Amino acid sequence: MKKAILATKVGMTQIFNEDGVLIPVTVLQAGPCVVTQIKTVENDGYSAVQVGFADKKDRIINKDANGKKEVIHRHGANMAEQGHFKKAGTSSKRYVREFKFENAGDYTLGAEIKADIFETGDRVDASAISKGKGFQGAIKRLGQHRGPMKHGSKFHRHQGSNGACSSPSRVFKGKGMPGHMGHVKVTVQNLEIVRVDAEKNLLLVKGAVPGPKKALVTIKETVKVEA
Repeated sequence: MKKAILATKVGMTQIFNEDGVLIPVTVLQAGPCVVTQIKTVENDGYSAVQVGFADKKDRIINKDANGKKEVIHRHGANMAEQGHFKKAGTSSKRYVREFKFENAGDYTLGAEIKADIFETGDRVDASAISKGKGFQGAIKRLGQHRGPMKHGSKFHRHQGSNGACSSPSRVFKGKGMPGHMGHVKVTVQNLEIVRVDAEKNLLLVKGAVPGPKKALVTIKETVKVEA
């Protein structure tokens, strides 16, 4: 991977290309992201760039090394957030993510990653947490068919039979049933960047991108290559 950035979803609109064709696009506020840590094979066992995005007030994050609180990160290491950002020479950030860039060694602490790393026509993958739909039935959640709507029917939008009574005398694991819908990580691959506004750090991506407005979206160069 050579290019990636964090963004927030602004919303959807439509534009016209040079041929006058209408294109539905998703507007993304992409960056600027700040490099908060550079991980190396010698120190961390792998090469990656850690970036921060969206400012956060210092009073609501963990204090520096002289403070009272520390945070336990996923890898089990104690690390005070304020001290971490101070070492990188940047303000506190709301979101922190890692990217395994091929050229991770070329980055420096405090360097900015902006929307201009992408160009019009680039293909990207967009990942975000999808909209939560709450508890939904099998028809909406899984697209199952409804029952008869005639007078006297015992079910209309219920799920129906779950299996035989004698064999196997149980419901198989994975059986599609009503339950929680949405609010899961979704990745849409091979989206086209239609326009890049370097001054405002905006990316216009053709089509829909997962998540509600203001959702955090991770934009990476696509893993699929068109034939």
